[in-house]
Amino acid sequence: MKNTKILFVCLGNICRSPAAEGVMKKIASGLPIEIQSAGTAGYHIGELPDTRMRSHARKRGYDLVSHAQQFDPSKHFEQFDHIVAMDGSNLRDLKAMDRKKQYQHKLSLMTDYSLTMDVNEVPDPYYGGPEGFEHVLDILEDSCRGLLKQLRP
Repeated sequence: MKNTKILFVCLGNICRSPAAEGVMKKIASGLPIEIQSAGTAGYHIGELPDTRMRSHARKRGYDLVSHAQQFDPSKHFEQFDHIVAMDGSNLRDLKAMDRKKQYQHKLSLMTDYSLTMDVNEVPDPYYGGPEGFEHVLDILEDSCRGLLKQLRP
């Protein structure tokens, strides 16, 4: 497996995409994969992930320590091999940022990789209760395993 670079993207980069980053880093540990996350909006630049998401992730053995960054089309499209959006809205935003349509092949939806769960997107748990964060982690664990399966020769 060649060195692969994956960027997970959600809106604010404080719940879903840093959780995907944490899950993937753990399940791909020891493999030549670089993993980061970003948000399509810059609301939370420099912040740690949401405390509720960090707490739920910690219970499953994931340490979410990245700081929020905003997706930068001038560097991220070139830098990453796979740019994985958490929902349709984020995917549309990313496609719109690719003005010359030269990076569309790098874009995908997180749930495209789902192995066992029948879901269309990773829902934003920000305004919900604890069960929303758990559901997001269930989806991310399933989808990250599926993504890793596709990356392996």
